[in-house]
This record gives sequence, structure tokens and C-alpha cells, in this order.
Amino acid sequence: MENNFDTICATLTPQALSAVGIIRISGDKAIEIAKKIFSKDIEIKKINYGFVLDDNNNKLDEVILLPFIAPHSYTGEDVVEIQTHGNPSIINSILELILSKGARIAQRGEFTKRAFLNHRIDLSQAEAVLDVIQAKSTKSAQNALNNLGGYLKEKINLIKNDLVEIYSKVIASIDFPEDVAEVDNKAIVSICSDKIQEINEILKNAKSHDFIRDGLSACLIGVPNVGKSSLFNSLLNYSRAIVTDIAGTTRDTIKESVNLDGYIINFVDTAGIRDKNKADLVEQIGIDNSIEAIKQSDIILFLYENDFSEINQELIDLAKNKQVIYIKTKADITPKNDNIDSIEISSKSGFGIDKLKDKISSIIKNLVIEDTNYTTNKRQQTCLLRAKESLENVILTSKETDLADLYAMDLKGAILSLDEITGEVLTDSILDNIFSNFCIGK
Repeated sequence: MENNFDTICATLTPQALSAVGIIRISGDKAIEIAKKIFSKDIEIKKINYGFVLDDNNNKLDEVILLPFIAPHSYTGEDVVEIQTHGNPSIINSILELILSKGARIAQRGEFTKRAFLNHRIDLSQAEAVLDVIQAKSTKSAQNALNNLGGYLKEKINLIKNDLVEIYSKVIASIDFPEDVAEVDNKAIVSICSDKIQEINEILKNAKSHDFIRDGLSACLIGVPNVGKSSLFNSLLNYSRAIVTDIAGTTRDTIKESVNLDGYIINFVDTAGIRDKNKADLVEQIGIDNSIEAIKQSDIILFLYENDFSEINQELIDLAKNKQVIYIKTKADITPKNDNIDSIEISSKSGFGIDKLKDKISSIIKNLVIEDTNYTTNKRQQTCLLRAKESLENVILTSKETDLADLYAMDLKGAILSLDEITGEVLTDSILDNIFSNFCIGK
């Protein structure tokens, strides 16, 4: 990959009225540019107070200027951060001045990308930066910070280092057969089996990692007018869905997220499911969307009003193999008269809502492995699966033949797959795709 180390700049804070705005400059000319616009001599390794001056020596703003000399900066380059008042017009004026002195506006994620290219962090840590910013829950933020500190990197390197050692011995025995003895196939099988087990230990928590990162989906289902939208609003603590006495009011799925005990629950209010022949075209589309939402959900909140028998078989079939909570609604006006293990609620009075939340929390604790100290994303999980497949091929080939050059290719393939996680082997297209998800300024 070709690195472009020209000088870049961007705001680190949102373009909105605020107490403070921060502008970052990074690159070989960062200090030089800062000297051209600052009212005083810049002292390295110190907090500098002064003014940003335009070309006519007019004061643009009173600022704090922080210089960082390479490699001791976020990007590994010379960096200057300017703290201004958070007025967008002031910030833009200073940015325009910086651009006129030879910098350019940074692209999405370019500061973090440079930190990676300058070997300040590996790719798993770079991805963790975005995870910290986008974390939807306390647990997600904590695990992202662990990844940023190198937790996942260390686990991957421990696996890879053992594979590199055995691969080196295999290649040496191929290239110098008279001087280096062949590696015993049993030793290869043993090491590869151990590494597969270690990869499995990471992958077995993959679903839990996804829950921690993205939250769990909880879908409210039931026949029309059973109280789904009323419960949806109660869980959110505000009126998000329209509620009327008219059956079929909700025509489309509505999604909102709630932080429950440190985890994100993505609640989905669905259109009531009934015989399509009794529904108009728009409601039929809503029913189809509801069925799809149910299929994608982790938890099903199964609502009924008078008797559990009112729930049609189609709904019961859709909820199979899901975590299901049965909910008897409108407890303030209709008494419970069945033996179903359900939670009685009244969205109108709030009766039973806390009990329902406790039940949802208990399900979360069963679905999420809480002692995991890191998370993996889909890209990393795919790399691990490829590494595992390569190691399984090594075991299979080494058992069937003594030709080391055959399984050496798969050993190298496993190492390369692990290298993709930390970014030691990577294409420009993958790198661009990762950092395009960042905001400008990070």
C-alpha cells in the first residue's frame, strides 16, 4: 500500500454551537503551519496559550495550542491540536486559514488510518476506535476499550506465533532436507489441533460479541389491537407508536433502542398478524414485514388479551426456536383465565412493566457471555473461520501424506488469515472499506 503523508486537518468536535471546538493538524508541515497562524512562539511539550491570527494579523480566536512531536502522537506524525471556542463560524475561519497554508481536509478515518500505517496501532485496535465511538452500551464500550488496549491483538498473536514457528521448521525441512530433519506429523497435528481449539474459544463467543456490539432484537407480536404499540411506548417511556382502538393501526415495523442493564435492546413493534384475506393491501405488506422481523429477532414478546387460544398457529410456529415471553395484556380490564406461564401487564397503568423488564434482563444474561473481555466483529470472525479451515486441512493432509509441501501451503494460509485481523496482510480495498465507516476528524 502506498502511503500519502501530506499534511491533513479536520475538526474533532461536531459542527454545532458548543463551549469548545477542537481542530487537529497532522503531517510533516503541522508545526510549520501552526507557527504561521499562532500569535506566539510555540513551545514543544507545553500547553501554549495565545491567538490565531489571519494574514492581516487580525485575531480569529483565543486558543489553546497543543503540539505533539512524532512519533509521540495519535497518528505517529507531528500533530497540533487547537482548542477554540465552539462557534462553527470561528472554527471554519481557522480551518480555511490552515488550508491556505498547505494542509488539506482529512478524509473519513484518516487520522486513525495513519496511526495504523505508522504502526502506532494494529488494525484490530483501529477498528476498536470506531467501536468505542459507536458503542451503544456500557459493556460494548468496555470491551472496545480492551481491544483498543491490544487484548484481541495479543490473543491472535499467541495463536499465530506458534503457527509461524512450526511453519518455519516445515519450510526449513523442505528447503534444506539434508541439514534439517522433517517435522513429525504428530507434532503438526497436535499444534494445529491446539490452535483450532483456541480459535473455537474465540468463535464460541461470536454471537455474544454481536449482541454486545449491536444489541439484541426483541419483537412484539400478536393479533391486531392486542396492545403491542401501547407496550412498545411503555418500554420506551415515550409515545413513539400511534395507539388507537382501531385494529390494524400499525401498518409497518417500528424500531427503537433502549439501554437495559447496560445492554442495548432493539425493540420492534410489528403490525398485527391476522388472515391476509381480511386485510387491505397496505396491511398485507405490514404483515409480511412483521413476519420477516420475527424471523430476525432474538427475543419474542408474545402478546394476547383474553385467552391464549386467540393466538393463531402461524404465530406460534414463527416463534419456534426463539426466546419467548408470553404477555397477558390489558390486565386492568381483562382478568387472566388460563394456565399459561405469562406476565400480566397494563401499559395504561404501568402494572407488570418492571416485571417484564426483569424477565428480559434474565434472558439477556443467558444469551450474553458476560465474562468476555473483548469483542470480535464480522470481518475478524470471517478471518478466524478461514484460519480454522486451513488448519483442519493441514491435519487432514498430514494424516494422509508425508509430503510437507502440501500442508505447508495451508499452514501459511492460516497465518495469513490471522495476519488480516491485525492488518499485517491487507489490501487497499479492505482498508478503505474499514475506514470509510469512520467520521471525519477521527
